[in-house]
Amino acid sequence: MFSRILFLLIPFTFFFAGCSSQPSPSAASSATVAKTTKNEVAEHDRYGDRIVIPSLGSASGLLPELYSDSASHQFGSNIFSGLVKYDENLLETGDLAHRWDIADEGKTITFHLRQGVTFHDGAPFRARDVLFTFNAIINPDFPSPYKRDFEQVDTVEIIDEYTVQVRYKNVYARALIGWSKSILPRHILEGVDIPTSDFMRHPIGTGPYRFVEWQKGQFLRLAAFENYYEKKPYITELIYKVIPDTTTQFMELRNRSIDMMDLTPVQFSRQTENDTFRKDYVKYRYPSSGYTYLGYNLRNPLFQDKRVRQALSYAINQQELIDGVLMGLGVAATGPYRPDSWAYNPDVRRYTYDPAQALALFAEVGYQLVNGVLQKDGVPFRFEIITNQGNDSRRKSAEIIQRRLQEIGITVTIRVIEWASFINEFINKGKFDATILGWNILPDPDIYSVWHSPGDNQHSLNFTAYANPRVDELLELGRSTLDQEKRKHYYGEIQQILAEEQPYTFLYIPQALPAVSRRFENIYETPAGITHNFIHWYARPENRMIP
Repeated sequence: MFSRILFLLIPFTFFFAGCSSQPSPSAASSATVAKTTKNEVAEHDRYGDRIVIPSLGSASGLLPELYSDSASHQFGSNIFSGLVKYDENLLETGDLAHRWDIADEGKTITFHLRQGVTFHDGAPFRARDVLFTFNAIINPDFPSPYKRDFEQVDTVEIIDEYTVQVRYKNVYARALIGWSKSILPRHILEGVDIPTSDFMRHPIGTGPYRFVEWQKGQFLRLAAFENYYEKKPYITELIYKVIPDTTTQFMELRNRSIDMMDLTPVQFSRQTENDTFRKDYVKYRYPSSGYTYLGYNLRNPLFQDKRVRQALSYAINQQELIDGVLMGLGVAATGPYRPDSWAYNPDVRRYTYDPAQALALFAEVGYQLVNGVLQKDGVPFRFEIITNQGNDSRRKSAEIIQRRLQEIGITVTIRVIEWASFINEFINKGKFDATILGWNILPDPDIYSVWHSPGDNQHSLNFTAYANPRVDELLELGRSTLDQEKRKHYYGEIQQILAEEQPYTFLYIPQALPAVSRRFENIYETPAGITHNFIHWYARPENRMIP
């Protein structure tokens, strides 16, 4: 993936996956496109054209730090830059900072900023903007779910116009990548209530694309920033088009109305295996960076006994979901990490499909099958699963789960909700019984934001209200050391606890299945995926849709 154009390499640990149809970072693929082309194209002939990318829903806003939905991150990450970012090998590298010095056992970072960088309005980027951004995000009135990275900071000091020194209270494993957050323009926002300001709809950053137009629920239009510090992107116009279901997206892809999308497993396996599609598009396949889960609202008395959650996991057939929903293009999830992560623990409790074991656990809690209905004290066990509109895999997963649970006497209803309403009115407000959703995660295994007890933090991403003192302790330990073996031990124990307590039924890790128009060249794969170098993609003059 490219580090700006899509939401997937913005270096926050977690955000909701679901509003975008774009793929995730990976290390392997079944298809490649050569890095070089047979006939090289002169530099001046590479500039031009537009690319149209679909999104299942509109963004809540364009400043990523304020929102947890993927569209807000996807859209906003083109407009803003941080001090650091991930490179094509998923290693930390400079963005607005060209280098840094680390001292005091990792508790002091001195950032040396790039000179000559400007915001989209032409104002110079300086150290004062870094300090302003820090103060803005830690402000109690700034409702960010990503505030915790900066809460670890003791002081931020401007050394000179291009040098900033950050001191941490304690060792913090995410200290460096925590400074990937969007740097805000002090000259525009000083003294302004940022969340309610016009800036939220007309943002100005230092990223490779500048804001042009936003029709919420319809499209976002961005233009290549002439003075972007790396270089002006070759593709001069970027349009995100809101298309709320993958079937319509696929129709528009075949009609060449959009230029890329993440295919569904059925589209990838059956509907694109023909010469007509291959003539216009290249397909890719590799593991996504996220996982899909059935999350239980632990405020609901129905789910507060872990034996109930364990029983539900035994009653769900993971392999059936992988075969029936993903067409085999995925693997089972056992927790919040991919099997190829250094933090992954393979030795956790697993829930192979076993309806008899599910009923035995329900019996321990007091539930019995009476005339085919699972009930306790005459009250049937029933609940609702909600998921977001436009994601066929989640909807189909809900339907398969519904059928399996019906077999042991549980009535499940399914509600599919438009993305913005789904997040803002149901998930964020805790108004659900259970939900099928996904988390996108990045290389550092810190999962504090999702799994630490929410307490009084109204902006916590722990919307299921899971709380475990030992997990809280381990999360603190995991982010308070730079020793990878110690961190592996801490996160390994967390995975054991989550597997035992099942606040989620972890379902599967899908494959990313993007298709990209053949008219774009200079696309090649790295551990970060195919779009890490998006600003270097180009279309030859004779292949362009527009000049």
